[in-house]
Amino acid sequence: MFDEEKVISDILKGNLNTFQIVVKQYQNLVYSILNRMLTNDEDIEDVGQEVFIKVFENLKSFKKESKLSTWIARITYNIAINYLKKEVKKKYDNLDDSIDFQFTSETPESKLIGKEFEVYLNKLIRELPLQYRTVITLYHLDELNIQEVQKITKFPEGTIKVYLLRARKLLKEKLQKDGYP
Repeated sequence: MFDEEKVISDILKGNLNTFQIVVKQYQNLVYSILNRMLTNDEDIEDVGQEVFIKVFENLKSFKKESKLSTWIARITYNIAINYLKKEVKKKYDNLDDSIDFQFTSETPESKLIGKEFEVYLNKLIRELPLQYRTVITLYHLDELNIQEVQKITKFPEGTIKVYLLRARKLLKEKLQKDGYP
């Protein structure tokens, strides 16, 4: 079992090999967020490495006011946003359709059956405005609560709820337009 406090303490005492435990524990979270915010696999890999470098460099400043996962997700979000600001020429409405977001499914059978719908839903999510896409991804796909989404995005709680409502409404309208119940 992952003992957050012990791992942090070991790293801060100079046991640098212990940082690999942090990377293994949170790499899925980091890359899940980056996959939904960035379009290029190389960029995702580069930014992901930058995230873990930043986590390592700033671990001593982790105040334990939130879970380590929330803190790392916040760093990931901030680095991705800063990266996107630098890459203004890349437009979000021209995303690569080959990106495949990973959803968790109850069983392998349901995953296979729902694959076409999943691909379609991923396409719809990628078409949402960035703030809606970010909030719906963190809340529904990464299964974070409102407070964790707030810590990551720095959006007020009410704004997050409005973005979730609007994102769901847009997705529902697009699904109904295309004949889904």
